[in-house]
Amino acid sequence: MNSLTRRGLGRMGLAGATILAAGGTRAEDTAPKRGGTLVYAQLTANRLSADAKTAKHPYYIVDANTRNQWNCLTWVNEKLEWEYELAKNIEPTDDKMNVWDVALREGVLFHNGQEMTAKDVVASFEYHREKGPFQRQIVKIEAVSKYLARFTLDAGNSEFPFILAEYTSIIMPAAAPNVIGLDGVGTGPFRIVSTDPNRSIIMERFEGYWRKGFPYLDRVECHNREGQQEAALNGLRAGQFDVVFNIDPRAVKQLSGDPAYDIASARGAYEFVLQLPKHPGSPFLDKRIRQALALAIDREAIVRVAYGGNNGWVGNDSHLVFIDPNFVPRPKGRDVAKAKSLLAEAGFPNGITLPTLYYSQQMAEVPTYFQVLQQSVKDAGITLPIEERPTDGYFQFRTGESDLSKGKYHKFAMTAVGARNPGISLFRMRNAYVESGHWSGPAQDQYMELYGQAMITREADKRKAIYARMQAILFEEVPAILPAGGSNFLVKRKAIRKLAFHPQAWSVRLDEVWKA
Repeated sequence: MNSLTRRGLGRMGLAGATILAAGGTRAEDTAPKRGGTLVYAQLTANRLSADAKTAKHPYYIVDANTRNQWNCLTWVNEKLEWEYELAKNIEPTDDKMNVWDVALREGVLFHNGQEMTAKDVVASFEYHREKGPFQRQIVKIEAVSKYLARFTLDAGNSEFPFILAEYTSIIMPAAAPNVIGLDGVGTGPFRIVSTDPNRSIIMERFEGYWRKGFPYLDRVECHNREGQQEAALNGLRAGQFDVVFNIDPRAVKQLSGDPAYDIASARGAYEFVLQLPKHPGSPFLDKRIRQALALAIDREAIVRVAYGGNNGWVGNDSHLVFIDPNFVPRPKGRDVAKAKSLLAEAGFPNGITLPTLYYSQQMAEVPTYFQVLQQSVKDAGITLPIEERPTDGYFQFRTGESDLSKGKYHKFAMTAVGARNPGISLFRMRNAYVESGHWSGPAQDQYMELYGQAMITREADKRKAIYARMQAILFEEVPAILPAGGSNFLVKRKAIRKLAFHPQAWSVRLDEVWKA
């Protein structure tokens, strides 16, 4: 890959995507050829569901791979390291780590021919800090000069460059907040030609792209095939598609021996959170019940049955993925005897029936995953009813009110989370958040105090030590359970070259992909 210039500040050094050859001789290193159309099917379309008005907005077509049409100030690569993208330098102004200066590349053009400047960055982030989940920490964004933007945060964040790489940090031409982004104009390698909301998006090469010589392809077509894996794979076999993104582990097994295709995988891509509500009357107010459930789950069985072994991984009840060097394995594996003992201490010597655990089939393996989980906890005397809910409206169903005093409580339910840096991942266990079950108390206070220390610590090794202490608190308190996760997979025709997958599926870039 013709990498952009990298800086060490904030870099994490994670294991990245790997390519598994499915037979035949690889020719990835031959001279690339310009031209051609890449047609791909996407099996995990964005649940925000664009309509005709928003069909070109980056927030609404994230699963069409936003790095096709737009760029951010930084990019997270396949190894989960951050790199410069539209920025050429990023520095905190002092050790408080709450004010960052971002110097921009000069001469970068939007698809409309306008040059990108700091005023576009300001307008974009005025929108993002109102709409984006990770950008709300930005309290002020200003243009210091034509090519220098300054970000002021509500607190120090030593990993702020990762925030600048989020798909909710896309740089758009300056416009009023009610219309910015709706025209689909970006700085990316391809410009949008047409959209059919929730069905397809057609893009053509942008000749003014700032990465000189790229992209190689003339045209890219993305087609939504959510929940239609077999139809998409039949389209691949029939020549309708060149690539199918986000196939499940069972399809990997079926296709891995076929010499016509390559499988690209990105390890440690996502995992599932079991929200453990701590509202009045919930059994999960008792830490012993949370600990017992965590110890009773046969995580290895989930990986073995739902993921076929190597395609999955065991979680540690934090939001960190196992390829992160800051990830600390749980000190105790499955311990049914200890789980029974904890339940007895909590007043349930003959076992316990928990509330219904709800889930949605956000990934193909989910039903199998939760059936294995349900069966495994029976060994500890835990009866766990499970119920699948429709994907449409699931987010609203599971979250409830953020203000618990209103009495509309969040559910004992699962959600999927993707691979991100520790600054984002570990913050998800904060008090006022549904994924922590609104965890509170002295241990939570200590956890957030450590988090604050990490966010003003420049050195990665020192942050790592702090993150280990935070994970130790999670092992003891179990505010949520993250039993296991999986890898991202795509299948492609062998004629498609230089296409790697990404742990963050929304960060895939097609700049250097070419068609033999």
